[in-house]
Amino acid sequence: MFDIAWTELLVIVVVALIVVGPKDLPRLMRTAGQWAGRARAMADQFRRSFDDIARQSELDELRAEVNKLQQSPMAEIESAMYPEPNLNLNASMDDVGVSAPPVDPPPPSSSAVPQVLTDTPETTARS
Repeated sequence: MFDIAWTELLVIVVVALIVVGPKDLPRLMRTAGQWAGRARAMADQFRRSFDDIARQSELDELRAEVNKLQQSPMAEIESAMYPEPNLNLNASMDDVGVSAPPVDPPPPSSSAVPQVLTDTPETTARS
């Protein structure tokens, strides 16, 4: 943080000893230590509040992304596929609201034996 070498620190202590005197030097060092502790506490509090703000911002972004995913077309597709969880599986198609496709009756045949297709000029030209 502060780039102070041991020699510089020794010079500062000697000057403080001469200016303040040996009698008041312990009280000065104690006061300086208290100020340094308060400065560290304030820096730590600032860092924690900054981390809380960053965490809250990340949570807000995550909530927005989750809401976006919940409102996506995939949710609409799922709700269309599974409209009601208590759907009666024994209900007829008319009860559910779905009509069955019309079934065409089979063409009438003159005999019960299947007819064999013979090659005609039209079928040979196609192949």
